[in-house]
Amino acid sequence: MENEMMTQVLLFATVIGPFVAGVVEVVKKTVSLPKNFVPLIALVVGVGLGAAAAPFTDMELMLRLWAGAGAGLMATGLFENLKQRPGKTKAKNKDNDLFNNQ
Repeated sequence: MENEMMTQVLLFATVIGPFVAGVVEVVKKTVSLPKNFVPLIALVVGVGLGAAAAPFTDMELMLRLWAGAGAGLMATGLFENLKQRPGKTKAKNKDNDLFNNQ
């Protein structure tokens, strides 16, 4: 029974994760706030969306809040991993390049 509840929480977090990411992106574009507050905003938005999703699921409130919190943290990590960052990670060296067989 516990395994089934955890599966529901993770599935629900996966479903509302993109919505949380979208709302957080709108908040970031409209309000000027420091970058270190973005995960906190995502957590709050996720919990809010989890609580507001009562008509769409039959999960109890505490499970929806956990799923919302997970979705908020997941959305922050997802956005940071997909964002393109300029710059180099390592210096290119021809001796260490595996695909340079000339």
